[in-house]
Amino acid sequence: MLPDADVIGLKLGLAYEDVLGHRGLTHSLVFALVLGFLTARFLFPRESSAIAWWRTGVFLSAITATHGLADAMTDGGLGIAFFSPFHAERYFLLWRPIIVSPISLRAFLSQWGIDVARTEILTLWCPLVALAGIRLLLSRSSQVRDDSGDVDRPTT
Repeated sequence: MLPDADVIGLKLGLAYEDVLGHRGLTHSLVFALVLGFLTARFLFPRESSAIAWWRTGVFLSAITATHGLADAMTDGGLGIAFFSPFHAERYFLLWRPIIVSPISLRAFLSQWGIDVARTEILTLWCPLVALAGIRLLLSRSSQVRDDSGDVDRPTT
């Protein structure tokens, strides 16, 4: 949700379409990379494994980037500045099934907000939970078997 902190700029007089406006720089791939690796640096001090730091940085960057990707699937707004600050053009995906979320808290707590939540649950959360469940089932069923067919059990 951190990328949506950019709505504060609207209250401060920034125009929606500005680089620092809503769905601008904070929704970009650059922001996702910087935030992901800064967070990894915070989580893994210098004495930690470099591999763990890189993996965590890439993982957190990817998670942050999905926010802009999801917003690019909405039916409103001006699009997402994926390539900001280098390129100001904003983009949407071709498939836009998600109702754009209201910015104000009052509107978010209205029927409009309920419709947004329903759409996001059906379009994003249910498929993600299903994929996570499938992944969990596959990882459990793919335990290494030895030549006799018995499941190798980890030693403790």
